[in-house]
Amino acid sequence: MITQTCCFTGHRPKKLPFKSNETDERCVRLKEILRDEIEKMITEKGVKKFISGMAIGTDMICAEIILELKEKYDITLECAIPCRNQSEKWNKKQKERYNALLSKADVITYLQDEYTRGCMQRRNKYMADKSQYVIAVWNGSKSGTANTIKYAEKLKRNIIIIDPNNL
Repeated sequence: MITQTCCFTGHRPKKLPFKSNETDERCVRLKEILRDEIEKMITEKGVKKFISGMAIGTDMICAEIILELKEKYDITLECAIPCRNQSEKWNKKQKERYNALLSKADVITYLQDEYTRGCMQRRNKYMADKSQYVIAVWNGSKSGTANTIKYAEKLKRNIIIIDPNNL
């Protein structure tokens, strides 16, 4: 039997209405919506595995929610890392958050060693290929998130889109 899997795609802070301010009421609301959708995936769709691309923003928020829900449900978190040096240019706080999440992941998949122009898209395709469900935080703009949704649609994946501008 195939393990039901869900991956996440979504904007980085610069495209979110609250930027990096996770205490903003819109971010708090987004986290509540994401948690509700993830719990529905677990309880209604039988999803047992979740994949995060571990970018700053949506990906890390979703990974944190999965790790919290692991205390309540028998689920796993895979971190799909586009390149081993993904966090190289991030600030200290971002790197600490990233490394803390990786240390709690069930599986870490490195898709390649070094950053290349196409590595983020390769990571996104990997996640969609491995998943039956996609939860997307997307404002409708042209972006890597839009490309991932388009690819997942081609694969006929079940996609839930949450517009961060309409919470």
